[in-house]
Amino acid sequence: MSDLQTRIEDRSAHICVIGLGYVGLPLMVSFAEAGFRVTGLDLDNAKVEAIRRGESYIPDITTERLRAQVEAARVDATTDAAIISTADTVHICVPTPLSKTRDPDISYVVASADRVAEAMHNDMLVVLESTTYPGTTEEVLLPRLETNGRQAGRDYFLAFSPERIDPGNETFTLENTPKVIGGITPECTRVASALYSTIVGTVHTVSSPRAAELVKLLENTFRAVNIGLANEMALICDRLGIDTWEVIEAAATKPFGFMPFYPGPGLGGHCIPIDPHYLTWKVRTLDYHARLIEVASEINSGMPHHIVQKVVDALNEHRKSVNGSRIVMIGVAYKRDVDDTRESPAIDIMRLLAANGAEVSYHDPFVPALENIEGLDPLRSIDGLLDACAEADCVVVGTDHTDVDWAGVIAAAALVVDTRNVAKGKAPPNLVRL
Repeated sequence: MSDLQTRIEDRSAHICVIGLGYVGLPLMVSFAEAGFRVTGLDLDNAKVEAIRRGESYIPDITTERLRAQVEAARVDATTDAAIISTADTVHICVPTPLSKTRDPDISYVVASADRVAEAMHNDMLVVLESTTYPGTTEEVLLPRLETNGRQAGRDYFLAFSPERIDPGNETFTLENTPKVIGGITPECTRVASALYSTIVGTVHTVSSPRAAELVKLLENTFRAVNIGLANEMALICDRLGIDTWEVIEAAATKPFGFMPFYPGPGLGGHCIPIDPHYLTWKVRTLDYHARLIEVASEINSGMPHHIVQKVVDALNEHRKSVNGSRIVMIGVAYKRDVDDTRESPAIDIMRLLAANGAEVSYHDPFVPALENIEGLDPLRSIDGLLDACAEADCVVVGTDHTDVDWAGVIAAAALVVDTRNVAKGKAPPNLVRL
């Protein structure tokens, strides 16, 4: 047994988490609650100061839960990368966005790997959790860490373990969601498994980092493709004059061979709209085109335009133009009851409507303000939702927030374009479904 495994068992290992967002902060708190001393590293001083005050900025982690660990001196945060040299384990949880050409941008991963390489020491465990293309751990991290004659599995340990955080999900959390781990060597896998076993109930090991990297991409590509099918079915039903939701709900009564997915205004969040592009980019370098994935992406990315066309058609039926119409968007986060607007199709819809001359406003209790959004003037979430709906020419459902009085909205508004099926049952005359 390595010295590091001993420190893991007796909880004396010092853990460093790089990147304190939706993945990094929950990971920090979970390790601290397991008895470890954890330091977070982030370039954003506002996040660092909030953690030091014991104030959570992530809905999944309550301030009370974070503050308890800060007061127990098990959680701290810093902007100084020198802290890495004191750590026994380092977990890279930084963003992996797409470039403007929709290619992978792993610059944050590279920068983090370089910082770790400068400060690393023997018997250290390094784990990449950021979603990326198969081969990143071995092709990008490994060469940077193999300095001074160090060898993975002998002098230090390197593994990939994909994050599986689902913001706002109160049923499946970090602690009760199985953790997939793939190490550079069997010993790397063994050490990483020993650590994560202290915070999760189930650890599932795979043969390599590449396999673990592909696991994450399969999980989210599965959802993207099936949502693409549901969205295409919505487009087909629209042309056939059939209720999409009625068809899906009827198909879902089949107890085998069918899993319901639902249409919507597009894909949002930090995973599903992004991750499939990491896979399609990688396989293009191998002279293969993932045609099914690429078509699903095209369908999903086109849904905001479809919603805008539904608004245009609905207003036309009421002898109104989009230009000059007052349109209220309800919900701008990418999913219900979260404050995450990354890749949110609701914002794409707002931007398209504004470009067509609409006077756009929004209501979202989780997103008090929208600023620095290309194509949109700065906006604040409106109060008095029902009054705003009564004065609007059209209301568009962008996110199905649970605290919204949907019956009141539908009754108050002259016209509602419902992208989330919030009005179940017989649709009233003022409601247009996806």
